[in-house]
Amino acid sequence: MEKLPKEYTVLFNAITDAAEALKAVTAMLAAAQIAAEKLYLDKTEEYDGNFPIYHK
Repeated sequence: MEKLPKEYTVLFNAITDAAEALKAVTAMLAAAQIAAEKLYLDKTEEYDGNFPIYHK
């Protein structure tokens, strides 16, 4: 197998890392939307600062 030049592997790894970060951001935003909708629909419940899906 031919070895790729280092600049290609650096770029590929950066793109892969960015794609993974975007997946994490998407999950965080989806969890925040769910939490906001739940709070809107059930105004009697206090927000405890935690999203129902996303946890650090």
